Amino acid sequence: MSTSTNRHDLWAPEARANPLPVYARMRQEAPLVRLFDPYYKVPIWMATRYKDAVELIRDPRFTKDMRKLPDSSPSKQLRSGESDVFNQHMLSVDPPDHTRLRTLVSKAFTPRRVEELRPRITAISHRLLDAVQTSGSMDLLDAYAFPLPVTVIAEMLGVPQEDQDQFREWTNIVINPPLDGDLQNVRKAGMQFAQYFQGMMAKRRAEPRDDLLSALLAVEEQGDRLSPMELTSMLFLLLVAGHETTVNLIGNGVWALLNHPEQLERLRANPALIESAVEEMLRFRGPVETSTQRWATQELEFRGQVIPAGETVVASLLAADHDPEHFAEPERFDIAREPNRHIAFGFGIHFCLGAPLARLEGTIAINLLLERMPRLRFAEDPARLRWRDGILVNGLQRLPVAF
Repeated sequence: MSTSTNRHDLWAPEARANPLPVYARMRQEAPLVRLFDPYYKVPIWMATRYKDAVELIRDPRFTKDMRKLPDSSPSKQLRSGESDVFNQHMLSVDPPDHTRLRTLVSKAFTPRRVEELRPRITAISHRLLDAVQTSGSMDLLDAYAFPLPVTVIAEMLGVPQEDQDQFREWTNIVINPPLDGDLQNVRKAGMQFAQYFQGMMAKRRAEPRDDLLSALLAVEEQGDRLSPMELTSMLFLLLVAGHETTVNLIGNGVWALLNHPEQLERLRANPALIESAVEEMLRFRGPVETSTQRWATQELEFRGQVIPAGETVVASLLAADHDPEHFAEPERFDIAREPNRHIAFGFGIHFCLGAPLARLEGTIAINLLLERMPRLRFAEDPARLRWRDGILVNGLQRLPVAF
């Protein structure tokens, strides 16, 4: 068995700014590399080649359900206390529970339902740009990339606008736990989130509205419903995934365009390329760096490595999407790349349910931004920009632009 190592230190500041060289070394070394997670202080196995990432994601010997791990498992001991409220949604269970939960929420994200949101997404985008149009500069994330998708998903769920910043704070704490291992704030954020939605659920039971929360409370599919814990957990997932993905799709996408002015001008000259451009943004610097965690249900062998029972495995979606075995010239940013079968939204049964919504928000937001701000440019040296900690979410902490 390979020993844990952080000679490929994905958590180092320089790797957070650009993890691609680290992933290139990992792809060359082995199909599966064993690292040490400095957040949870446990070993973590990572697949970085495209074909291995896809196989790992769909291998039924790995579970998404922490409840299936022995109580002695370090991962279970570390996470059970602070994150019970987050671990009964469709990304944290296996079939048949996964099938049941996904079916109950999938109707809100059909292509037809998502397309019906186009006018509202367009109106919100224009309103946000109106607010900054005369200022000459902004932090693209705070002024545009964050409020757009969080407003959309909050409106879908029925969350009041004045509470949206609070959700950003809670989700940042949960997604980026502290390196020092003190999880007190994570537990507190989880508890506050649960209490907030329990209060909202009580209001919706008494007075249902035309929103997704009321629909989830009322839904009945083949005699099945969401339990209170499942509903709270699902609301957390929908809120986090419903804005985090798009925030970083827009932020990373604009960052990539500004770093590649010839591609930016190409898109300005031909806005019809926006859908292809968004796919390349997703591949080149996707908003989700790694898959969510899976665990070995028993000692098993995968790609020549023996993985002990209960140990954590993840697939690097970003590394897979830069695998030269699958993509020609993967380090080249090409908004008309074809074919472009990236896995930025995952793969298989856990493929991102909100992918159509994220794509629509990204295409509208970026096209309108370029249309209304023809002189868009970095407001400071892009080499000085800081990226977020952790290896799950891939995004900038801020993106100052001038126009």
